[in-house]
Amino acid sequence: MKWKQIGDIIILNKNVENPEKFLKMKGIKAVIKIGRIHGRTRKPEVEILAGTETETIHKENKCLFKLDVASIMWSKGNTYERMRIPRLIEDGETIVDMFAGIGYFSIPIAVHADPKKVYAIEINPRAYHYLKENIKLNKVQDKIRPILGDSRIIAPKLSADRVLMGYVVDTHHYLDPALKCLKEGGTLHYHETAPEKIRFKRPIKRIEKAAKPRKVEILNKRIIKKYSPGVWHVVIDAKVD
Repeated sequence: MKWKQIGDIIILNKNVENPEKFLKMKGIKAVIKIGRIHGRTRKPEVEILAGTETETIHKENKCLFKLDVASIMWSKGNTYERMRIPRLIEDGETIVDMFAGIGYFSIPIAVHADPKKVYAIEINPRAYHYLKENIKLNKVQDKIRPILGDSRIIAPKLSADRVLMGYVVDTHHYLDPALKCLKEGGTLHYHETAPEKIRFKRPIKRIEKAAKPRKVEILNKRIIKKYSPGVWHVVIDAKVD
């Protein structure tokens, strides 16, 4: 049995006997089983095994994230990436976060770096609600502008030094709008799921194809985590001139 703690809630990946035993742990108020994650809005399948409250505040890397685990995804596997990105930000950068969610990347960037502005775009109204809550919780209203809507429509209207594409499955469909808002010499952080043999080759080819005739320089490539048998979640950092 695998479990993880998000705020004061225990998350399981399967049913267990006597899930109420977790409620005896200090500060735990509910036990939830989460199944598959569905669609562009990343809504999880959820079963409440013990307790009733599913809203919590999770602390990570000196940031606060308020969310309802019954309707919003939280990936522990992306913890390092959420810490890595803020360290790359240069003072005064303008950033477009195309899949902001509840502020997974936007909040750490605003807390730990000094951007000019972060445009945090989110299509899911429920996630957008918590994005706004988390901007207030972390007192970064002056750095983040939340935008509700489809990043394919919104991103090309913006201009960014850096674009974050922290979503997987069909991220390549968003490369054109991402590149339209990325300034010359800007940096793209592109996430994708790919089979083992082409885990880096395919995403790099997709970036280069979408960027033509612009020149692409690969700055970094790394595995985030295993996505499914034989498939990896990877991220490519690319400079696009």
